[in-house]
Amino acid sequence: MDRDSLRPSPPVEAYAEHADGGATLVLVRDLRHPPAAVWAALTEPGQLAQWAPFLADRDLGSPGAAVLTLVDGETSAEQTAVVRRAEPPHLLEYTWGDDLLRWELTPAGDGTRLTLRHTVADRGVLPMVAAGWHLCLDVADRLLDGDPVGPIRGAEAKDFGWAELRDAYAERFGQG
Repeated sequence: MDRDSLRPSPPVEAYAEHADGGATLVLVRDLRHPPAAVWAALTEPGQLAQWAPFLADRDLGSPGAAVLTLVDGETSAEQTAVVRRAEPPHLLEYTWGDDLLRWELTPAGDGTRLTLRHTVADRGVLPMVAAGWHLCLDVADRLLDGDPVGPIRGAEAKDFGWAELRDAYAERFGQG
């Protein structure tokens, strides 16, 4: 697929939960790929670099400290992270700055049901976070299909339907 013709998939199952000191985005995505392949995309630095909003300084498949570098065009910002739980290929949980991300992978036929729980301090950012992860997971799906389009990060996401996704998720979360 030509990167410039990439358009986001329709909004997926998503909702907001109240969390201690913030809110949690719950985003559910069915992927055609087995849990082991999805796990590798979530943990291996080389694969993360092709779809995630950050670069990882190490494999995230084991507990311990890490550095995740947020990338937005020519700018980047290092943020500390701690992998709290890594149970391949089913559960990955890590901090990213002040946020907490929990990736749950459940076999679904030949594929995987991926559930992301991203806890943030400010409920108001959930539609933006949902839109960002939605686009990242579209890119990850292409990567897993063997048809990579390259990462879509930061302000560049606005050229790939991010605003429309943000608005759709805001309406779902009662923030529209």
